[in-house]
Amino acid sequence: MTISPAGQPPGDWDGPEPHEPSDAELLGAWPDPFAGPPDGADAWLADLSVPELERLAERWAAENGAGIDVIGAGFTHATSGDAAGAVGFAAGGALDVMAPDPVLAGFASDAFESGLAGLSDDELVGVLCAARRLSSWQAWMEFSAVAELDNRRRVARGIGSSRTAEHVNDELAAALTLTGRSAEALLVASRDLSRLPSVLAALKAGVIDRAKAGVFAAELAGLPDRHAQVIAAALWRPAAKMTTGQLRAELKALALMVDPEAARRRRERARDEARVEAWQEGSGNSGLAGRELPTSEAIIADKRITAIARELKSAGAAGTIDQLRAAVFTALLTGRDPATLLPGPAPDTGSDTGSGSGASARARAGGWPASITGAVNLTMPLRTWNGWSQAPGEIAGLGPIDADACRDLADRLAASPRARWCLTLIDDDGNAAGHACARSGPGSAPGKDPPKPRSSGPLPPSLATWLRSLSVEWLERGTCTHRRQVDGYRPSAALGHLIKIRQRTCTSPGCRQPAAGCDLDHTVPYEQGGVTCECNLGPLCRKHHQCKQAPGWHLTQTSPGSFTWTAPHGRAYEVRPRSYSS
Repeated sequence: MTISPAGQPPGDWDGPEPHEPSDAELLGAWPDPFAGPPDGADAWLADLSVPELERLAERWAAENGAGIDVIGAGFTHATSGDAAGAVGFAAGGALDVMAPDPVLAGFASDAFESGLAGLSDDELVGVLCAARRLSSWQAWMEFSAVAELDNRRRVARGIGSSRTAEHVNDELAAALTLTGRSAEALLVASRDLSRLPSVLAALKAGVIDRAKAGVFAAELAGLPDRHAQVIAAALWRPAAKMTTGQLRAELKALALMVDPEAARRRRERARDEARVEAWQEGSGNSGLAGRELPTSEAIIADKRITAIARELKSAGAAGTIDQLRAAVFTALLTGRDPATLLPGPAPDTGSDTGSGSGASARARAGGWPASITGAVNLTMPLRTWNGWSQAPGEIAGLGPIDADACRDLADRLAASPRARWCLTLIDDDGNAAGHACARSGPGSAPGKDPPKPRSSGPLPPSLATWLRSLSVEWLERGTCTHRRQVDGYRPSAALGHLIKIRQRTCTSPGCRQPAAGCDLDHTVPYEQGGVTCECNLGPLCRKHHQCKQAPGWHLTQTSPGSFTWTAPHGRAYEVRPRSYSS
């Protein structure tokens, strides 16, 4: 379990808020609201697409009795496939950063009509990104139109002249050929987004896509308008560089910080909907899941299934860990001994034709783990553990959890003699700055109880004593001093632990695989002179470890913990450690 001394919400995000143009701006003196006032007499020509320029040139030539070959100043444009990338979609080009509007749509259409084969990899990715921004702009139009229709029906109902407000979803289903459930989902999303103007503006500007807008709507639905708008305003810009999974985790964490009581009420209400669901998979098989379960119990059950599956695997059972987990799950629920999954005679025969290992003997004797077994990586602020704060914690691979659930799980972990306790000190940006490990947690020594929630006052003596007993290792920052470098290929256990504390997940862009389950990769391969040190190590899941080694990919570590990935199409993507305070 990792505990950190912070847990404060991130500071204000810099930069301007998204701007919704007023009617006066849209209907002003200039006929094209997307172009704005020109810089010069011919500046408006720069906003025209290639076919538009050609048609204009032909018309000018016809009107002036001149051949089209004499058209020169003011009509210069690049044709598709220009090696210089003047088509504008290359990284950093005008079209690569242009907000979605009819002008960008025209240039994108030109690129498709001229043939994508004529574009470089870089330009092709630029066109792809432009298409995604245009789809965001179209999604904004759809949500806005749904909201306007919904508002009209509400107004009509308010004056007593219509009951159609009760059937807006039916109108949408008929107009868009949707199922009733899909139409209802569209209407709910539109209503949820209508109270988040910054999210709608970001969607219109192509900063986020439709899927991310949906995450904003769903995760903030249970909060009061004011709290939801504050969180949306803080995250709409950073969301541009997040996956939907990363964004959902950030929204959950901020919602728990801003309104922990609302989160607690929501969790308790949902507990009334606890259930087990069964359904048919598309393959013809079936699925079974428990929903709205207590967090600590669900985690313990999951870890116990994994532990039994690993025992069976080591004893010779066939199948992957995932396949064995599924088999153990159904065996326990149907009353069968998981030992029946082992090869050879049934357990009650006393014969052991399996591997003959200790695991096999324990399995056939029914010695399955009865408590938490394996790795449960809980990270929580020290103030939350001590009861001074309601700041949320996080379970690796699961996401943010509220303070009460943190303390409940921490109490269960403290009861295990094999629990490992760590303290991570963070800087002002929420990044790991120092780390210490201990054999037991604060107040978790034999015969002592974990800290009880407190609202104020000095540190409990047991906690103060525990903190003083720790020896903090400070992580490398900026220029590495190599003080923990080892000579061989394999890092020491202490060095590997520090790397995975610094980098909580795989270092590939967007990957949320917990570092605990990742390989420790040498950024510069060891056989090519790379050192085994904080400045040259980082966690990579197996998939992205293989990706790094594929032709065209390149990874550098510019400073300890800061990575730059370059993809085969030539664009670079920076990855920094994920903040502990988010």
